[in-house]
Amino acid sequence: MAQVITNTNFEDVIAGSKPVMVDFWAAWCGPCRILSPTVDEIADQYADKITVAKCNVDDAEEIAMRFRIMSIPTLLFFKDGQVVDKRVGVVSKSEIESIIKSIA
Repeated sequence: MAQVITNTNFEDVIAGSKPVMVDFWAAWCGPCRILSPTVDEIADQYADKITVAKCNVDDAEEIAMRFRIMSIPTLLFFKDGQVVDKRVGVVSKSEIESIIKSIA
């Protein structure tokens, strides 16, 4: 299960010991709804290797602005609190898995 990112818990989530994948999304976004089941699968399947979090850009505008999220869905991958990879748009599960293998 993916964690929910808010303006108040963001720093705590990305500062964890495991790499973190953050899905920036919005309820009104069609491509976000397409990607969402894949993100949920990754959260369940790779729970021992990576933390998966979801950030609703409408609820956490501050964070979206900080990371210059211009299009959604956007996946940001963090390691040691720093962005190490980024994907914009609907991406395949295999592409996400490849990134996880490279950072975990």
